[in-house]
Amino acid sequence: MPALTSGKTAPDFTLPTMDGTQFSLREALARGPVVAAFFKISCPVCQYAFPFLQRIYKAHGNKNVTIVGISQNEKKDTAAFLKQYGVTFPVLLDDTRKFQVSNAYGLTNVPTVFWISPEGKIEISSVGWSRQEMDLVNRKAGEDAASAHPLFGPGEQVADFRAG
Repeated sequence: MPALTSGKTAPDFTLPTMDGTQFSLREALARGPVVAAFFKISCPVCQYAFPFLQRIYKAHGNKNVTIVGISQNEKKDTAAFLKQYGVTFPVLLDDTRKFQVSNAYGLTNVPTVFWISPEGKIEISSVGWSRQEMDLVNRKAGEDAASAHPLFGPGEQVADFRAG
């Protein structure tokens, strides 16, 4: 089963965060849209993508949009990944025995990033790495911001990595 596509209803979930609290998608959506980025620490494309998600978080997170990572690894290993790649946005832990949330979203590859509207509809479903789709996430996150922040620097060379 492929990842859920745009237009589908995002499955509700509650997961533990790295700091031990609980994150509820339903509660977050009451405040605005949510970007949910699924990853594994051993995934080279995730290692490449997460610093760009960090840029979006730094520019727009907790203002117009809630950005969360969803790790498919144990807490200790995830903590090392976050430190190594400079990730400061909230990260949730999917159950590494059952991967209930990952399975509910139909994940086949990581990273997979979803933009979920406040109404609970998936508006962006990005599997792998696409500069165009990350730029779209960045633009949507900045829609209500006074000034948009570019995600990519002038002349920055960024390749696309897609599961194929």
